[in-house]
Amino acid sequence: MTEAQTALRLAALAYHEHPTPGKTATAITKPTATAQDLALAYSPGVAEPVRAIAANPADAYRYTNKGNLVAVISDGSAILGLGNLGALASKPVMEGKALLFKQFANIDAVDLEVETQNPAEFIDTVRRLGASFGGINLEDISAPRCFEIEQALIEAMDIPVFHDDQHGTAIIIAAGLVNALHIQGKKLEEIRLVLVGAGAAGTATLRLLLDMGLNRAQLRVVDKVGVLHTGLTDLPAHHAAVAADTTDRTLADALLGADVFIGLSAPNLLTAEMLASMAPRPVVFALANPDPEISPLLAHSVRDDLIMATGRSDYPNQVNNVLAFPFIFRGTLDCRARRITPNMKIACVTALAALAREPVPEAVCAAYGVGALEFGRQYILPKPFDARLIERLPRAVAEAAARDGVARTAYQPYPQPS
Repeated sequence: MTEAQTALRLAALAYHEHPTPGKTATAITKPTATAQDLALAYSPGVAEPVRAIAANPADAYRYTNKGNLVAVISDGSAILGLGNLGALASKPVMEGKALLFKQFANIDAVDLEVETQNPAEFIDTVRRLGASFGGINLEDISAPRCFEIEQALIEAMDIPVFHDDQHGTAIIIAAGLVNALHIQGKKLEEIRLVLVGAGAAGTATLRLLLDMGLNRAQLRVVDKVGVLHTGLTDLPAHHAAVAADTTDRTLADALLGADVFIGLSAPNLLTAEMLASMAPRPVVFALANPDPEISPLLAHSVRDDLIMATGRSDYPNQVNNVLAFPFIFRGTLDCRARRITPNMKIACVTALAALAREPVPEAVCAAYGVGALEFGRQYILPKPFDARLIERLPRAVAEAAARDGVARTAYQPYPQPS
């Protein structure tokens, strides 16, 4: 471990320990200074909202925190880039997710770590918690069990269930890709796209891009076995769904003449030779963390006509889930949506892409220590601290929910801190 890595480790541990262990806590939202306050908060006054909710369950949104409360839930089977370290070890990440919900969308979130990696047990546990929350954010659950878990919970619950590792990543990739293709003078329905890493995020990304118009015949997906093709007979369902009728067998085969590379896999898989073989004006999203499939320095030395994004904050065009999940949940909560539909995700993609094309406020540039930001090769996605995100994205999501018939109420923006 280098000196810098040691310093970061110690700083991270100190941040999580002091002055109070952990990153979140509860807050009281009503007066508690007098005996009368307590009589209203608990017995006997609390009996009145109990009776109201028993008579009309929708009143839970009037008299409790249900409408602004999200559960962040994991089994610890796929923690960040650390793997299967179990439920307890996932707690710092789930607390961090709760922190981001509050910071960026003023959503109260509770982290829940479930000590089972049996999908049926996990599904049953989470299903029984639905009365408490306005939404469920699944996190760090490995593929393919994450697909089964999410779908079962969507069908069993009448509140939004969203696996951010799948759909949050997909939304940001799609928004960045829309803008990158616009700059490169290409259209989604015409490009040849190669994706490496067909896990949870990769599979969701492909589904979303196909919903948006990607030509399936022009898609090549590469996993540990090489190119997923129709000649393979033992593929899991989520791989078989994207297998191509092709003679391509290797990543190098697939990338010859390709317009777009999306990597959600491992470091240094994309070689200089492979990049050189891609079509003119390529788009490269090398999203393995912490080390991308190809370093930006190498990529730009090979191709001066490419647009590149990574998952890192120290390079331009960071693909960061925080641009999506707080705002898509804010929109769903603010119209009491029953679920999150494909059109709601696409609405979020469209709003994100459109925002990046607008002039960037000075306050955003100042927050990132730069003189200016302008739509182009080095800026294809908004920055997370852009205050316009909370103004634009939730409304776009809620309007899509209304069009799809899953909104229970008209959109009413939740108050944000001044």
